[in-house]
Amino acid sequence: MASLSKDGTLVCVRLLVVEDEARLATALQRGLQGEGFAVDVAGDGPTGLEMARHGGYDAMILDVMLPGLSGYRVVRQLRAEEHWLPVLMLSAKDGEYDQADGLDCGADDYLTKPFSYVVLLARLRALLRRGAPQRPTVLTVGALRLDPAERRVTLDGAEITLTAREYALLEYLMRRAGEVVSKTELLDHVWDASIETAPNAVEVYVGYLRRKLGRDVLETVRGAGYRLSS
Repeated sequence: MASLSKDGTLVCVRLLVVEDEARLATALQRGLQGEGFAVDVAGDGPTGLEMARHGGYDAMILDVMLPGLSGYRVVRQLRAEEHWLPVLMLSAKDGEYDQADGLDCGADDYLTKPFSYVVLLARLRALLRRGAPQRPTVLTVGALRLDPAERRVTLDGAEITLTAREYALLEYLMRRAGEVVSKTELLDHVWDASIETAPNAVEVYVGYLRRKLGRDVLETVRGAGYRLSS
């Protein structure tokens, strides 16, 4: 896959796959190369961290369970160094708290194994379209404050208790504050893609958040989705 640089020349998109299952790593490398990406592979955490730091990659596919250094620790270290390489995390752990942990430590998206290659490719392209803007450690929208490191949410200084799903939904909306986010996008990024979930699940959890944060914080844009405002 190639993209246009600022001067109009074609630049190949470079990906890093950090995965210790050799067969899966090889399959991902071949499949992504077939899509036109330039793909490097690392088989353990420390090697993946060093390559991510210095390789000039456009995005990284990162497994959670790695020898030497877990995927969680790899992405935390990168974010601590203010390295904003987009990260799609892979894991066999499919619980709500596992997914929330992956997003809390700094990953941009989370996909559970086994996964659809078509879905992985779509999510990867979405990450590449968004690019890697700098993201503050603590998210603030008006009087609402979310600290991913402490997993703590406050409103006007008062702490708000959220479930794992409510927290993941709020964090995603805060990272897209001011933008209209569709139900489909929320289902794709906050819920498990491998499990069919009814669209009204988004409405239910938006209702939960409104009861805890106030109805004015989260706006419904008819026919389009939701927008978190200050």
